[in-house]
Amino acid sequence: PYRLPGSTETSLISELEELETVLTRRAEALGVVVERGLAITGLQQTADGVTVQAGGHSFGAQWLVGCDGGRSVVRKLGGFDFTGTEPEFTGYTTQVDIADPEKLRPGRNLTEAGMYLQSQPGYLVLQDFDGGAFHSSGQPATLAHVQAVLRRISGTDVAISALHLATTWTDRARQASTYRHGRVLLAGDAAHIHSPLGGQGLNLGLGDALNLGWKLATTIRGQAPAGLLDSYTTERHPIGAQVLEWSRAQVALMRPGPPARALQAIVRDLLNTRDGATYVAGRVWGIATHYDLGGAHPLTGYRVPNFELEDGTTVGKLLRKGHGVLLDFDANASLQTLANELGDQLK
Repeated sequence: PYRLPGSTETSLISELEELETVLTRRAEALGVVVERGLAITGLQQTADGVTVQAGGHSFGAQWLVGCDGGRSVVRKLGGFDFTGTEPEFTGYTTQVDIADPEKLRPGRNLTEAGMYLQSQPGYLVLQDFDGGAFHSSGQPATLAHVQAVLRRISGTDVAISALHLATTWTDRARQASTYRHGRVLLAGDAAHIHSPLGGQGLNLGLGDALNLGWKLATTIRGQAPAGLLDSYTTERHPIGAQVLEWSRAQVALMRPGPPARALQAIVRDLLNTRDGATYVAGRVWGIATHYDLGGAHPLTGYRVPNFELEDGTTVGKLLRKGHGVLLDFDANASLQTLANELGDQLK
């Protein structure tokens, strides 16, 4: 029963391949050249730029942004600290054929041994509270192993007849102490990792990109005021830290045993209220993000809802060209003056 501003807010589930296709298509439409299969082997930076060795070639640029995931080579070569907490469980994402599906309940099921989620027949997510040992071992998740874990967690003798997909992951939660070292910056999973449960990492990474992109472009064009690029870490690091804390709290709710069950009951009661559901939805979906911009108005620093104007245009559509957008609803003279001063930076 959540209540969020705008008419298009919803939680969507998308295949990673589909999402990558959409983002790649958008980047290429903006003139970005996407090179694949080039592993970074080295980087050096000076006061004027960065040189990267990858795929047997050397590339030079004014700036380097590491968006290369949780095992980021850019982060390691750039000398960034990456601290946090170790995992409590190994998670499994699987696609299987089950000989006796009636032995498993649909949906999310917490047991005394862990958790299994069956979103649709044969699509299973498992949580085994082994301290992340199996994932860290590097062993393949075979049919026999997945079946053994599923049986232990579900408390049944269910039989898996075929294993089509099995990947493992953990709830390890770490964050870079800063998102910038000189001319090297980090964004997305390269800057922070946590449990993928809830899908918070995608919105967090997109938020990093949105915050950094225009600041980096303005800096390259020589139009940035002093300290603008440093505000990327100032604004985004606390948001990342909040998501890591929420991820840890989610794990606490999922642990086997009476204390976690008591917490679940309290959270369930809160989620059954409109205010509680609205608060959690806004935080998990990343649309309740607030930046401390120092303004007096209570809405200053919050995301503008994707509302619809009288002509049917949405705020999201106005933002697609990547320019700043100024919405003036009452012909404010001071806003018109500001628009004139900003010129082509504003639409």
